[in-house]
Amino acid sequence: MFTTAGQRPADGEPLDPLKVWVAEVMLQQTRLAVALPYWQRWMTAFPDLPALAAADPQQVLLLWQGLGYYVRARRLQQGARQLLDACAPGADPWPRHLDGWLALSGIGRSTAGSILSSAFDQPIAILDGNAARVLARLIAAPRPPKRDLAGFWRLSELLLDPHRPRAFNQALMDLGATVCTPRSPDCGRCPWRDPCAAYAAGDPARYPVKDAPRPLPSQVIGVGVVLDGRGRVLIDQRLPEGLLGGLWEFPGGKQEPGEAIEATIARELREELAIEAEVGEELITLEHSYSHKRLRFVVHLCRWLAGEPQALASQQVRWVRPEQLGEFPFPAANARIIAALLERLTGAATAAALGPAGEGGSS
Repeated sequence: MFTTAGQRPADGEPLDPLKVWVAEVMLQQTRLAVALPYWQRWMTAFPDLPALAAADPQQVLLLWQGLGYYVRARRLQQGARQLLDACAPGADPWPRHLDGWLALSGIGRSTAGSILSSAFDQPIAILDGNAARVLARLIAAPRPPKRDLAGFWRLSELLLDPHRPRAFNQALMDLGATVCTPRSPDCGRCPWRDPCAAYAAGDPARYPVKDAPRPLPSQVIGVGVVLDGRGRVLIDQRLPEGLLGGLWEFPGGKQEPGEAIEATIARELREELAIEAEVGEELITLEHSYSHKRLRFVVHLCRWLAGEPQALASQQVRWVRPEQLGEFPFPAANARIIAALLERLTGAATAAALGPAGEGGSS
């Protein structure tokens, strides 16, 4: 972390808590190189708590698009509103203790500790993924960190430098991110190599010990890209809860056992939007894995036949021009669907302009 002048802060010098908070949340599931341009765009758009609290939720999701786990973006805005609501006019809204941060949705003990130590140089320990990996190797822990959280927290607190907590915690995270990496740790550059039990054992990459992975359940999702006679496409906005809450998508749903995918799409359009549509040719099939399941999307072009679209299972529905799709925040998997649709429509328009003989019209 750096000051507004781009310099490393002096010990005890405070930093902008908003910048630290946003960075910590973005880095929960994302590498620094990926998160940095997102962070820069976010801070330009929402430079302070009032700007974030008052922002259009769709703009918030659009700026987050591509980072995944969209609930984190919604929680940032919700937290900004909580902090402002709890603070007297003109008072400092930023908590200086763990409980104040833990009261915000989506903030756990390690994130709260990292914010307090980074922004205010407070002597509070952290235990993010990088820190847990370093500590697990340091003591060659026989159990996964998640199975001994209390012990790992005690170790992190024991090692913390109370006089320079910000510098120590940052160094611990950087050590895990750049040297003590998950695969092929660079032990030759590690300042803790000599006391490291995993290095002494000769196989540091074996730590942290992991539980056997559970197989991910798989589902097939039928998706309908519905076009009307004016060339508009139908999209709906997901309900606000869940990881993808508030995002827009093409309608569809889970394939039932023994059900043809075309029947799945027609049924879902009827149940979710109260419309009838002719399910046409396949547009694209793609795979997308989440932390808890693996999905296979089978996407078909559809022609709207009857029924005024209704938001029976969503917040709202809209007919939009295909070129407008980029104005709406979609889950990552939908980017390929949109690209395939635009390519198909462009090709169809070109073929129509050329005519049956491929010469652009009659002679």
